[in-house]
Amino acid sequence: MEARSPEVRGVPHSTRARGRLLPVLPALLLVIGLFVGLFTPRDVRPDAFLATAMVSAAALLPLWGTVLIGVGACAVFLALMVEFDALQDATAYSELVTLVAIAAFSVFFNRLLSRRAHQLVQVRSVAETAQLAVLHPIPRHLGHVTLESLYLAAAAEARIGGDLYEAIRVPHGVRLLIGDVRGKGLLAMQAAAMLLSAFREAAHDAPDLPHLACRLETSVSRNASQYPGIPGSEIAERFATALLAEIPDDEPVVRIVTCGHPPALLLHRGEVRELEPAAPSPPLNLGDLVSDGYHVDLAPFHPGDQLLLYTDGVTETRDGSGAFYPLAERISSWSGEAPHQLLDHLHRDLIAYSGGDLDDDVAALVARRRPIL
Repeated sequence: MEARSPEVRGVPHSTRARGRLLPVLPALLLVIGLFVGLFTPRDVRPDAFLATAMVSAAALLPLWGTVLIGVGACAVFLALMVEFDALQDATAYSELVTLVAIAAFSVFFNRLLSRRAHQLVQVRSVAETAQLAVLHPIPRHLGHVTLESLYLAAAAEARIGGDLYEAIRVPHGVRLLIGDVRGKGLLAMQAAAMLLSAFREAAHDAPDLPHLACRLETSVSRNASQYPGIPGSEIAERFATALLAEIPDDEPVVRIVTCGHPPALLLHRGEVRELEPAAPSPPLNLGDLVSDGYHVDLAPFHPGDQLLLYTDGVTETRDGSGAFYPLAERISSWSGEAPHQLLDHLHRDLIAYSGGDLDDDVAALVARRRPIL
């Protein structure tokens, strides 16, 4: 049974292009400094351009590039001193010494930034490894259902989130879970791991989705009660929104229980329908607010139809003006694509819409019903 690991993908082409142009900035500032020194009045000094070139090199270039720009800046200033017969000018020598000091500081600053960047890469790698260890690879095929998943880490470095999803084959069909533990950090990831473990165990023997939701509610409540006094374990980090879906083998329908989670999208013959719950339930660990049990919503789900489950990191992605991402509108043009292609489109569109700066983790799961042969 083939499975695909959650994907943490790259930045858009425009962002990469800007990244390639930035290293040219220090050399450009050197050239500007040279032209200012040669072709402007003597009282217009090139020092500011040369100093800026060295400091920017420390932030944008490797060590050898920083050293080269530092030597080049000092050489340009010394050449200007020769050109304008200023070798006897004490003020010029004072400015040259200042540039040499800035060059030395730039080298030191470059090494400091490189060390910090290396540490940050290691920390982020550990964080992503821990996140993906919680999110097991989703099988691409479970019974009559084709599945694809997507996970995008937020732009904030080394931040561990509580987004989660899972798919389980049960005797009568396929059960899906997508959820979001509120809060960030190790407590959120620990709560997500616990919720996934509870789902993997209960999905097989819970007779229906309301019973499954009750089992998850009990597990989340027990886990939260174990950490009553730990700093950072306030209620915002100890409840989880969740959406449970069941795709039975013998009926062309999907059953859904929504616990405070964004509604699923049903993609049917080019149309996108938001499956708003008739009676939504509160998030898990707030089950005391459920007075008459968990309500099951039923929707047609025929061969070729697709179900998109997602966390609020998708719909709360903002563009430069602060507008939220219009998921239902954007997804309609890709509704006929295969699950993997659909998520590829969604990934690229989210990155482009946000300008490459996602503020929250993004998780999505697509289930497509295949004909039963």
